Amino acid sequence: MLKKSIFSTIALIFIIITSFIGSSIYTLYSKKEISVDPKLKEISGIEFDKHKRLWAINDSGDDPKLYRLNKDGSIAKEILVTNAKNIDWEDMTQNKFGHFFLGDFGNNKNDRKWLTIYKIENPIDIKTNTTEAEIIKFTYPEMDGTPIKPNNRNFDLEAFVALGRHLYLFTKNRTEPFDGITKVYKVGDHAANFNAELIDSFKTCTTMEKLCWITSAALSPDRKKLVLLDSTSIWLFENFKGDKFFSGDVSRIDLGIVTQKEAITFYDDNTIVFTDEEFNGIGGNAYFIKLDKAKKIVVKRALHPESSEKKQIQTK
Repeated sequence: MLKKSIFSTIALIFIIITSFIGSSIYTLYSKKEISVDPKLKEISGIEFDKHKRLWAINDSGDDPKLYRLNKDGSIAKEILVTNAKNIDWEDMTQNKFGHFFLGDFGNNKNDRKWLTIYKIENPIDIKTNTTEAEIIKFTYPEMDGTPIKPNNRNFDLEAFVALGRHLYLFTKNRTEPFDGITKVYKVGDHAANFNAELIDSFKTCTTMEKLCWITSAALSPDRKKLVLLDSTSIWLFENFKGDKFFSGDVSRIDLGIVTQKEAITFYDDNTIVFTDEEFNGIGGNAYFIKLDKAKKIVVKRALHPESSEKKQIQTK
């Protein structure tokens, strides 16, 4: 009887684990839209141009190139940025005019003092296969040359957005012990040398750094929604004022199984697109999510003025 009980328990645990894994895989792959060209094996940034065509960049090791994708995920065009280097390209964003910004600011060891952002013209205006960039340089004032202690290693970067005349940078936390905090820095959006200004921070989770690292960011076209990406989730910020991104409502969208998700953008105000890298036959795809149909887990609800007024009226 004891053996039967043990075997029954093991069988039940196996069924539960199998069901959980199957559910997690479905959660991700039900959103799959296309497979990305294998040449983009380390896809780290994506953006749609004004003609709704998808562009992508690779991480370090590739040439300083942008790739335009066909609807089936194959490469339609390549553009070389002639005055750029790809030391560690980690994200791509654009402003309201359609200028693209390419972030060469990966800083895994927290030892790069000066980091670079390349600003190029709207890709729909580039008629050849080459272009030149306006070069934006920045450094963190906190990196004053003294050794960075393990609990302060928060100067890696893989995510940014453009708002107004500024770029907002969201750090990839590498602190030991890991505290789950992404810091937000601000720099100008034009050619100059900047001291990045620390303006805010947000705590994702502390489960495990590889699950909580922020690897990409995007603003909706109407600039009313911000999303941050990690390996398992999309963090959605809404109803914020100005650049106080974390002041409004916060929710999380579960993305199922862990894959190397490193690029996110908006197709329109209601549609999010993200990609992951291929590893052992898993990933290498682009996924689409409709926000009005997505299951959102509420993290924080801000008290809005209209809600406060209604509450006061009800209590009178």
